[in-house]
Amino acid sequence: MKPSRPGVLKVGDRIQFDGQAQTVVGLSGTLVRLAARNGRPSVVQLAHLLASEGFEVLGGAAARKPPLSASALAGLRAEAADDALRWERHVVEVLTGTDPEAPPGSPPRSGYDPARYSLTQREEAKAAELAAAGQKITARTVKRKRQRYESQGLAGLVDRRADRMTQASGRTDERILEALQQAVSEQSAHSTKSVSFYLWRTREILTSQYGGDTVPMPARATFYRLFERVTAGQHTTGSARTRQSLANRPDRPFRQLTAGRPGEIVEIDSTPLDVMVMLDEGLPGRVELTGMVDLATRTITAAVLRPTTKSVDASLLLARTVTPEPMRPGWTEALSMARSVLPHTRLLEVDQRLQHAAALPVILPETIVCDHGKAFISQNFRSSCRMLGITVQPAHPRTPTDKPHIERTLGSVASLFAQFVSGYLGRSVEYRGRRADKEPLWPLLELQGLLDEWIVASWQNRTRPRQAARSPRTRSTPHSSRPPGTSQSHCRPMTTLNCCPRPGGQSTPTASSSITASTTATNCPRSAGSAQE
Repeated sequence: MKPSRPGVLKVGDRIQFDGQAQTVVGLSGTLVRLAARNGRPSVVQLAHLLASEGFEVLGGAAARKPPLSASALAGLRAEAADDALRWERHVVEVLTGTDPEAPPGSPPRSGYDPARYSLTQREEAKAAELAAAGQKITARTVKRKRQRYESQGLAGLVDRRADRMTQASGRTDERILEALQQAVSEQSAHSTKSVSFYLWRTREILTSQYGGDTVPMPARATFYRLFERVTAGQHTTGSARTRQSLANRPDRPFRQLTAGRPGEIVEIDSTPLDVMVMLDEGLPGRVELTGMVDLATRTITAAVLRPTTKSVDASLLLARTVTPEPMRPGWTEALSMARSVLPHTRLLEVDQRLQHAAALPVILPETIVCDHGKAFISQNFRSSCRMLGITVQPAHPRTPTDKPHIERTLGSVASLFAQFVSGYLGRSVEYRGRRADKEPLWPLLELQGLLDEWIVASWQNRTRPRQAARSPRTRSTPHSSRPPGTSQSHCRPMTTLNCCPRPGGQSTPTASSSITASTTATNCPRSAGSAQE
C-alpha cells in the first residue's frame, strides 16, 4: 500500500507508525509527540516519521475532507442546521481533545486527552456526558457521527430525516389517492357531502377500475386522515359556495390589466342588491344593481336598479354613460360639474347640457368587458355598442377574474352604501336580522336617486392609494385631484344624504339632512309605525 503523505499534520491525526496505530497528541517545532493505543507516549522527529517504512495517515484532522461552512446549511431547516453544528463541537472534541469554542491554549478536559485516552475511550466519555445531560446517546452513535464527519465533513452530521419532504398520501397506495381525488373533483359543483360519502365513492371507483378486493382500502380512521390531508383548503365538506369559487379559479397566473386613458376598458356586471325596496306594485322585493366602471379612473359611469336586468336596461345603462348626469331637485350646488375641477367651461362649448350637469365625467367606452349574462350578450345591447363604435369583449365562462374591477366595485357598493340604507338584508341569510324585511322601505325610484347622489358625492371623492402607487396621473377620480389654488370645497362637494324614508312618504333625499357625504350615508332614527307594508 502506498502511504499517504499529508501536506499538514495536525493534533488528533491517527497514523500508522512503528507497526501500530498511534495518535498525534502534540507538535513542537520538528518534534511530533505520539500516543499508542495503550497510552504509552513517544516523541519522534517529523522527518524521520514521514520517511519511515509503513507510515500512513489513518484518519483524523488531516485525513478528513474540509468541513463545510455554516453557509452550506442555509437550505436546511433551522432545527437540522443547529443540530449539525452542535454535533460538530462534540466530534471535534472527541478527535482533538479540545472544545473548538474553548480559549486558545486550553488543556483537554478530563477524559478527552488523546495522550492518555484512546479514541474509543473518548467516544465513550462523550456518550456518557451526553447521557448525563438527558440525551439518549450511545458510544456507537458517537462513533458513527465521528466517522461521517471524517468522511463527509459537516454535511455528514445533518439529520436528513428532519429535512425530508413527506407526501400528503404518506404510504397509501397511489391508486387509492387517484380514486379519492377523482371523487373529490366529481363533487366540486354539487351539494356538500360528508367524508363517509367519499369513502364509499372511492371504493366504488376502485372496484370499477381494478375489480373487487384488488386494491385493499385503508382503515376508516386512516382514510379520514388521508382525506383531511388531500382536501386541505378546498372546503370539500364545508361551504359549497366557497368550494365552487375555488374550483372556478384559473390555473394560469394572474396578470394585471391596465388602462392608459378613460374609456379604454370599461367593465359591466349585475348583482343582487342587499336591500329590500318597495316595488312599483307596492310590494316589497329585491332588485338587481347593474353598474359600469371605468378601469382607468375607477369612475362608476352609471348604475341602475331594476327588479330584473334585461337587455333594455343594459342599453339604458350605456346611454347614461355617454350622456351628462343631470342635477336633481334637492341636490346641493356643490355636486354640480361647475363646482368641480373638470374643465366645465371648455366642455360647455361642446355640449350645452353640461350647464346643469352633475360632477360626473362623461366617458365614451372603447371596449366593454362583460360576462355571458343574457342582458349583455343580447342583440339589443350589442347593437347599441355597434352603433357607438364600442367593442364588446365577453369574459370566459364562470371566470369572474376576467373582470375583477367591477366585481370589487359592486362589493364596495354593498359595504359603503347598501348597509347604511333602511331595509338592508346582509349579504346572506346568516347575516340577516330578525325583522329586516319589516323596516321602512324606499320606493325603487327614490332609492335610484339616492344611489346616483351617493356616486357623485361619495364614490367620486374616495382616495385610492393602490391606484395612486401604480400611476400618479390616475390618482383617483376627478374630485380627488385638485389643481393649485383650488379650494377643497370646489373638489370635495359637501352634501347630505338621508337613507331612511321619512314618515308620510316624503323620502326624497335633500341637502337639508344632517350627514355629510364625506362620511357616506347613514341610517336615521325612525319613528314607530313608519314601515311601509
